[in-house]
Amino acid sequence: MAKMCNSCGTVVDDNFQNCPNCGAVVVAQQTATPNMQQPSYQQPAYQQAGVYPEQKSKMAAGLLGIFLGAWGIHNFYLGNTGRGVAQIIVSLVTCGIGSIWGLIEGIMILTGSIKTDANGIPLKD
Repeated sequence: MAKMCNSCGTVVDDNFQNCPNCGAVVVAQQTATPNMQQPSYQQPAYQQAGVYPEQKSKMAAGLLGIFLGAWGIHNFYLGNTGRGVAQIIVSLVTCGIGSIWGLIEGIMILTGSIKTDANGIPLKD
């Protein structure tokens, strides 16, 4: 049997007490059936209220990009692990010339061109 999340409509396995999609507590009485229609996407309550959990700092990410961008530290901080690994490889292969990539991204973060982390949560000022 499966349950359905009241917040986002995701079908949740009985073993879970919280929705894996939005984190809301799933009520045991409401079960989903195969012919039940999924409701249209609804933002989680914290996004509707404009409050975001674990917001990352724009200043920290930008400064990490400027000073440690060759190692992709700012991307690891923002949750972009693949991009961070790519920056390390590019910097090593180009003998440090690829560090310009991190410098540019650091400036873009500070100027507001890059506004969200890997999860789509806006960066805080």
